[in-house]
Order: sequence, then structure tokens, then C-alpha cells
Amino acid sequence: MGPVLTPLALIARRWTPSPRTLRRAALSAVMMSVLIIITGGAVRLTGSGLGCDTWPKCTDDSLFATPAQGFHGAVEFGNRMLTYVLSAAVGWAIIAVRSVKPRRRGLTRLAWVQFWIVLSNAVLGGITVWMGLNPWTVAGHFLAANALLTVAVVTWHRTGEGDTAPRPRVPGPVRRLSWAITITSGLLIALGTTVTGSGKHAGDSSDVPRMPWDWTVAAHAHAIAAWVVCALAIAMWLVLRVVDAPDDTRARARDLLIVLVMQGAVGYVQYFTGVPEILVAAHMLGSSLMWIAVVRLALSLRERPPATPAIPAQADPELAKA
Repeated sequence: MGPVLTPLALIARRWTPSPRTLRRAALSAVMMSVLIIITGGAVRLTGSGLGCDTWPKCTDDSLFATPAQGFHGAVEFGNRMLTYVLSAAVGWAIIAVRSVKPRRRGLTRLAWVQFWIVLSNAVLGGITVWMGLNPWTVAGHFLAANALLTVAVVTWHRTGEGDTAPRPRVPGPVRRLSWAITITSGLLIALGTTVTGSGKHAGDSSDVPRMPWDWTVAAHAHAIAAWVVCALAIAMWLVLRVVDAPDDTRARARDLLIVLVMQGAVGYVQYFTGVPEILVAAHMLGSSLMWIAVVRLALSLRERPPATPAIPAQADPELAKA
């Protein structure tokens, strides 16, 4: 009697995705990761954070939103339901990655990491509701969503590579500059949560606690970090031209600059116009696009060529005669 196969192993035995299907499956997880960030922001911006006042149920007596909860309940419950769509996209990526031939264990692990982040962030979202939208747990919930986005983008990128050891495409100092951009951009996103946590969009119309500092001070610190990222991105764009980096790498640096300019413009306009909800939503979208650009730039600085099969040794004619 042979070993018992898991459902994933059974699917993999009967189906092999094309490279195009594999890429699309991984990209679907990226797109849903961005969408769940945007809809999570919509919950907060519409004051619907406690539209469902408990978790995992929507109310003490109902798993679903009820008419009595009105618009806010529908928004919060809709965002919860979208988590299942995100889970389906991540599941599709897991199935596609697992079914590749030959099996790619490193890529499979990356896909499964997405699943565990989704699961843990759902629990963190429930804790956030239990704690009445405590700004620190709200910030953690947002940062975990960005962790999911990071892994999803890496998985998507890796579907177009081989599994050989990475080799650099640019000199060491350029790669270190990329690390500086990545770290500073992560700090920029984290500082953005301090602006949100102390600002007026608390996520609910009730009295929700805020982080203990003036939101304008947090906004200024956030802006300083943004200018640092912009300076580093400009330096990267110039350096890549000097070292004659590959065209796709220079394109990634250009994309990052474009996103940063747009994101900066939205950020300053929302600050001077009283932080209107629509611009905050646009800024959250820009934050996701910026982080995707940062990760793709870092990944483009090295490559993993597909492993080339060894050429079979030709038989020695003299030995063949023996």
C-alpha cells in the first residue's frame, strides 16, 4: 500500500500549470493583498471599525451583519468577507506553486507563508475589535497586511526565476543603497501609522483612544522620512545609469520615483486640506504601490537563472569498439 497523498499532492499529480498560469496565480495574491489594505482603510475612513462589535461573530447573537447595524455594519462585515476572497487567491497561488514540475520547495514555502500571515492577521483584526480599535493594534494590523504584501510580491517575482543561488547584477555599493531604500521605506510606512493613530480618522464615531502625541508632529516626522526615501531613490536612479545596470532594473528605479512623486503630492495636499477621506484612501493605495516598487527594485538587483541540465557525456568511440 502506497503512501497517503494529500489533496495538494493529488492535484499536483494530475495537473501542471503553465508558466503564465503560475504567474497569474501569484499576481492574484498580490492584487488581493493591495485590495484588502484599501478596504481596511475604507472601514476606518467611514467610521465603521466597530460596525461589527465583536469577533468572530458580527454581534453576540449573529454571525452576519444585521439591518439594525446599518451602513457601518455592512462595511465592516463586507471587509471581513473579503478576507475569504484573499484566502482564495492565496490558496490558488499555493495550489499552482505546489503543482509546478519539478517541485519548487522554496517557492511553495513562500506561498504557505502568505497563508499563515492571512490567518494570523485575521486573528489580530479580531483582537483589534475586542480592544475597541486601540490605535496600536490597528497599526499592527496594517503592518501585518504589508508583511503579506511583501511575501506576495516576492513570491510573484520568484515565479519568473529559477531556483539556483542568486547572483548580483550590480556592484555591492548599489545593493547596499537598495537596502537603505528598503529600510527607510519600511520606516516611512511605520511612521505613517503614527499619523493615523493620532489623527482624526479613528475608525469609529465613538470615543476611540489615540496615540499620545500631536498628529501634526507625527506628520512632520513622516514627511522627513519621505524626503529621505526620495533622495535615496534619486541617487539609485542616477547610480544605476552610471554602472550601466540592466534595463529592467533601471525601469524599476524609474517606477519608484514616479510613485514617490505622486504619493508625495497626495500627502501634502491631504495635509493642507484637512485630511479628507478620499485623499487618505488614495494615500493608502500609494503606500502599497510604493512598497511594491521598493521590493521589486531590490529583487531586480540580483537574478536566479533557471538551472540548465547537464549535457550527457558522449561515449568514447574507442571504448564503444571494445
